[in-house]
Amino acid sequence: MRIIAVIDDDDRVRESLHNLLASYGYNAEAYASAELFLGSDGLSKSHCIIADVQMRKRQMTGLELLQRVRSSQPEVPVIIITGKPSANSEAFYLDKGANGFFREPIDGHALLTLIDHLLT
Repeated sequence: MRIIAVIDDDDRVRESLHNLLASYGYNAEAYASAELFLGSDGLSKSHCIIADVQMRKRQMTGLELLQRVRSSQPEVPVIIITGKPSANSEAFYLDKGANGFFREPIDGHALLTLIDHLLT
């Protein structure tokens, strides 16, 4: 079973994405921060990562996590999400190596379609 890591400091977003992914047959593992994800075996077992851009202050951002994943396991797809996009957010994160970018509220169908595409 494919494991999708969901990394977001917002409990509601983590739970919502976890439920969406599970209803579609994915094994979703939720983490409240990038540090918790990296401190576990999450990166080594994840087939795809969904990460929020901005998490609580003094924590690793989605961009920093994206850079860490790209340097250690570039084959793992990373999808960036945010509730506070700027006009250039999508282009910026895709240019930095993200495989997808979604504004909240997330279009669940579009997210699942992208994940299916990335994992086939």
